[in-house]
Amino acid sequence: MGDVSARKLTRKQAALVDTLVASGCSITEAASHAGYASGESGRVTASKALRLPHVQQYMLQRVGEALGLNATVAAAKLLHLARGAKSEYVQLEASKDILDRAGFKPPDRHMHLHAGDISVNIDLS
Repeated sequence: MGDVSARKLTRKQAALVDTLVASGCSITEAASHAGYASGESGRVTASKALRLPHVQQYMLQRVGEALGLNATVAAAKLLHLARGAKSEYVQLEASKDILDRAGFKPPDRHMHLHAGDISVNIDLS
């Protein structure tokens, strides 16, 4: 028996993961769509398949791709909220999120003073 990480993904396993990632449906629904037995039997078999290392690796890859593709939607939504939300609080929070992601983090909320061998930390929060 070969190395578990070198196992190939079956068509059913790929369809199961693809359905879960694309639709966010339940494992039972994804299992049925992917060709597993219907009902509880299919859910159990699909759940076992989802715990296999090579299936988990494929799922992480697919989730990463989906998040990457949808990051543009999230970025556009943040810009839309920062520019036009009715609530100034929402505009402020969206603006802060944009600045954080652009690398403009707020200053550290701790002050560090050093004098000789003495170090004093003051928490400003």
